[in-house]
Amino acid sequence: MTSSTAVWLMLALAVLAANLPFVNERLFVIGPMRAPKNLGWRLLELLVFGAAVVAFGMFLEARIGQRHPQGWEFYAILLCLFLTLAFPGFVWRVLRRRRG
Repeated sequence: MTSSTAVWLMLALAVLAANLPFVNERLFVIGPMRAPKNLGWRLLELLVFGAAVVAFGMFLEARIGQRHPQGWEFYAILLCLFLTLAFPGFVWRVLRRRRG
């Protein structure tokens, strides 16, 4: 796998993982149905999915070449990027207008 392919794979995975808590009512996608799931559960899922994306990214980086150490700034920016990627799902779930 080339580094360009890995970058596109990580971006697609991050967009999917960031919006997953907002598009379903199951806990962590596979758990029992919760109707309605409150915002606290959705934020917890968002953090767990974000950690999973980071772990997968570290795995890909180690597989392609040498893994570089990251400082706190990297993780702060990554958290902001993940929250930005989750915005469409948040708008769809929380801010949309219900008809009827």
